[in-house]
Amino acid sequence: MKFCYECGTKLTEKYLEREGMVQYCPHCQQFRFPIYNTAVSMEVLNPAQTHVLLIQQYGRTRNILVAGYVNRGEQAEHAVAREVKEEVGLDVHDITFQQSRFFEPSNTLMLNFSCIADSEDLSGMTDEVDRAAWVPLDRAEEEIVPKSLAKNFLTGFLQHRTQQK
Repeated sequence: MKFCYECGTKLTEKYLEREGMVQYCPHCQQFRFPIYNTAVSMEVLNPAQTHVLLIQQYGRTRNILVAGYVNRGEQAEHAVAREVKEEVGLDVHDITFQQSRFFEPSNTLMLNFSCIADSEDLSGMTDEVDRAAWVPLDRAEEEIVPKSLAKNFLTGFLQHRTQQK
């Protein structure tokens, strides 16, 4: 952030006790902390927990995880259930936090969760999703878009799952 989001004045840096150097607006006389988006990304497992749901969106021919933004005031776990329902028409349970990463291209803190769908029925899929498929866990890393944050999350999830067994 280079300019104040309230008045547009170029920010400077000023020392703030217990924080160090922080961006400061000389016009507003206020410290300005970084602002970023928050989103959730999900490994949606089938009821038997043998397959993960990979989707394609926005005309891309890529396999990615279900994901979406967290609304202001919304708990991340609620965003997980809401996004899965909105995009693929599934209800989920056992929502579990996995890991987080900052995604610079969209200035977004991504929170990754796993969850279990109540069914494999994708007939409620909306037009937000071009295609969805249940992929066996042992093939999922091969199927997901390479060198992506989605693959990073999926790999971490699968490694953690293997360690727990």
